[in-house]
Formats: sequence, C-alpha cells, structure tokens
Amino acid sequence: MRIVDVNEFYSPTGGGVRTYLERKMAILAALGHELIVIAPGPADREERRSEGGRLITVKAPPLPFDRNYHLFWDAPPVWRWLDRLAPDVVETSSPWKPAWFVADWPGDAARVFFMHNDNMAAYPQRWFEGIASVAQVERAFGWYSRYMNRFLARFDAVVTNGPALFKRLARRGVRVDASMPLGIERAHFSPALRDEGLRADMLASCRLPADARLLLGLGRHHPEKRWPMVIDAVERAARERPVGLILLGDGVERQAIQRRIAGSPHIRACRPVYQRERFARILASADALIHGSEVEPFGLVASEAMAAGLPLIVPDEGGCAEIADPRCAELYAARDAASAAAAIDRLFGRDPLALRRAALKAARRVRTDREHAVDLIAYYQSVLDQRRAPWASAA
Repeated sequence: MRIVDVNEFYSPTGGGVRTYLERKMAILAALGHELIVIAPGPADREERRSEGGRLITVKAPPLPFDRNYHLFWDAPPVWRWLDRLAPDVVETSSPWKPAWFVADWPGDAARVFFMHNDNMAAYPQRWFEGIASVAQVERAFGWYSRYMNRFLARFDAVVTNGPALFKRLARRGVRVDASMPLGIERAHFSPALRDEGLRADMLASCRLPADARLLLGLGRHHPEKRWPMVIDAVERAARERPVGLILLGDGVERQAIQRRIAGSPHIRACRPVYQRERFARILASADALIHGSEVEPFGLVASEAMAAGLPLIVPDEGGCAEIADPRCAELYAARDAASAAAAIDRLFGRDPLALRRAALKAARRVRTDREHAVDLIAYYQSVLDQRRAPWASAA
C-alpha cells in the first residue's frame, strides 16, 4: 500500500509530528508498505529515507510567528505530486487548505482525514475559561464543527489518534469513523534504566534530600499545558511532604514560567533533553509524571512515562486520563490546582512497593507504534475494500 500524507504540521527542525512521521515511515516500510510525506517548506525538494519512505517539500511561505513551519498556499503543486505518486490512500490532518486540496484532488485514492488535535479545546475553550462553560463555548463555535463536516463529507474515512478525541468530536456532532490510538517506540524506555544517583542529583538541584519525592513535567511551555496550575499544585503539596518538580520543555511561556518559579526553591525549569538515552534515564529515575493539559488528544508523554515505570498524576479529562492505569495513577479535576495537589498527596501516600509493582506491570502493557501502524494499515485496507466493492457493506 502506498500512503501519501499531505502534512502541514511537519517541521524539519524537530517536534512530535516529525518524530511520529519518520518512525511511521520506517515501520510501514518494514511491513511492506510506503509512506510519502508532502509538506510545505522553504524550497522544492525530495528526500528518500534510508529505512524507507520519502519526504517531499513544496515551496511555500513560512508561518509568520514561527519560521520552522510553512503553510501550503497553492493546490496545483500538491496535485501534481499526487498525480505522479498515484497513492492508494491520501491522508491529511490540517482543517485548513490541505483538507480542501485533498478533497478537491481529482485522483482515485481513498481519502482519510486523521484528527491529531482539537483546535476548539486548545483555543476558544481556554480563551473563554471562567466566562463560559465548555458546552456554551462549543455552541458558540458550532460554526467550526459545521465547517469541518463540510470537508469531512468529501473523505472516505475520518479517524482520531485516540478515544478521548473520538468522544469529544462525536459529542459535537463532528463526523468521526474510527479511533486509531497512537503508540510509542517502547524499546527506548525501561524501568531498568532507573538511576538512584541521577535521581539524587535531580533532587539536589531542587534543594531537596534523596528521601524527598521527585515529580517530572514534560511538554511545551504553552498555555494549553497549564504549567502555572501544575506549579501551584506542587507548591500546595509541598506543604505536607518534601516534593520537588523538574519541568523539561521550552516554548512561548518559558520566560513567564521562569518568573513564576523564581521564588520556588524546589521547582526547576530545564531545557528539553533531545539525547534519547539520557532522556529515558531521566524518565525512569523520577517518582511520578505530573501533567496539566486536559486537551491532550492522546498522551504520548504519559505513555513514555508509563513505559519508563512512572506512576501518573493527570487531569480527569483528555488523552492522559484514557491511558492512565488506576493501580498506578491518580486523576484530579481538570484545571483545579487544589485537586491536583490532593492527587499528589494520595499517590505518595500509597504503599511504595505496591505502587512500584503496579507501575512495572503497566510499563509492559504500553501500546507500541508498531501496533498502531499494523492496526492503521488493516483499517485502511478495509476502507479500500469497501470502495472497491461498496455492495459488500450492505450485504
């Protein structure tokens, strides 16, 4: 099967989309399939990946506030590549121009819209928080759901990256056909990488002794991640027991977060760690992952933490809640620092040996990216079979 992904969210400088796509290219190649990504970029070029797959960039203008990303502008260059490649399936995930480029292309491939994010939850629901309820915001922005349904009607299938997003879209009346939960490259993460010396060093950087508890926060410094709320929760929890927090990430709120923690001696904000082996050791050496975003569509960070043997402290809404194992996780009321602080206290009040055993069992059950790819190919094959014999679905 040849799949072409018309992807506006790819950046050559890194990020989760690039990691997902390049890993997906290699896995599909090993399974006997081909993934080709068409992305906007600074110049027209084509690159073949050594493990399989191709990246094709179409010259397009940069995003005004982040020149690592570009925006598709004209359909014809994309259509010419689609005509030349003659794919079995064309994927896209952007609800703007790429959705219409794929919908309007006159080729014969199956068209799949892959929902990777939730713009309504990430933006208007957050903008109007405290002013209007989630239901009120969804009614006010119903035009966006209706807009999506207009182009989704032109697609053969609409899939999401996990059950949280599936439920959210279905509640709003947005067309969605299947949930295809993501997975991680589990082999890179292991509880066996736990390093007590590294843990003690991280606690020392938080001005805490080795018998304190160490929380880890991972993700972009962006308003939707709710790091100020997480910081408030940790400060509250630290009144009852010694708890430190290390935040690994970067983004538009970095300076604001640094100012916020300036008076918090037990909280540190550090740059992301891109060296894979060191990152895996850091994960395995903490005591729990804490996450603040209730709009995570799937929760890859939480999956990586679970694979490293970490318990979770996550909001009761969104993708992280869907994958959290109650035997080694605590949920708290989304957007509520007091509830999050109580969840920290509950988790660290458990029997540590029983918690560790449960976390080790959960680590072995984390879904892999290969499992995701296998399930996705099987689903795409069913879509192709139905297109070729539409009468079969009615029999």
